[in-house]
Amino acid sequence: MIQGNELQGSNNEITNILREVRITPEEAKKWLEQNVQPYRELMAYYRCAIMEIETKFNVLNEELSLKYDRNPIETIKSRLKSTESIAEKMQRKGIFPTVQSIEETISDIAGIRVICSFPADIYMLEKALLEQDDVRLVEKKDYIKEPKKNGYRSLHLIVETPIFLHDRKKLMKVEVQLRTISMDWWASLEHKIKYKKDIDKNVVKELEKELLICAEFGAKLDSKMEEINKRAHETGIE
Repeated sequence: MIQGNELQGSNNEITNILREVRITPEEAKKWLEQNVQPYRELMAYYRCAIMEIETKFNVLNEELSLKYDRNPIETIKSRLKSTESIAEKMQRKGIFPTVQSIEETISDIAGIRVICSFPADIYMLEKALLEQDDVRLVEKKDYIKEPKKNGYRSLHLIVETPIFLHDRKKLMKVEVQLRTISMDWWASLEHKIKYKKDIDKNVVKELEKELLICAEFGAKLDSKMEEINKRAHETGIE
């Protein structure tokens, strides 16, 4: 059961949503009166969904380590989309923010990032996760087989899983990103450059070109490291 003291947030944080979509003070007051507690509960449910999926990956990592004598997962990170990010997304979509519209419209509020040793581990974990009878695939975007133009690589899954509350079961969506170490390193640097405001635009363009080259190098490195690991395993060196 989710207790009241576990529900995080404040009226000031939630009003960021209302400012972003530019509604009148009267509309904002009405929204707050009707939606503050349901919004906080929704965020709590997303945190529960993150715990569910994170636990599944921890169990898979433990089980697969016995089979392959190594851990396919290096790191698991999680995040809950901020109120500000939710507000910006609702504004872009031109949708008035209600708890229902937020839940129905935004599928990546809860996020899990799984950092793997090798590309093959990504697809092995994807298969193992989606074969579980309480996980449903909603959407898949494979940016490893088809990288973005800027070089970004990652496997994105939107999955739906149940959380069990004290009086009911509720289905929640979670975005899962699976990457290798090099893909995550690249994405982290690209994100920092993208959102750094004091860099000259011409310098940014040059850095983007270099990042694209690095993305290609990273993909080749992943492939070569995976090949070496496979050979080592086959010859009994591991």
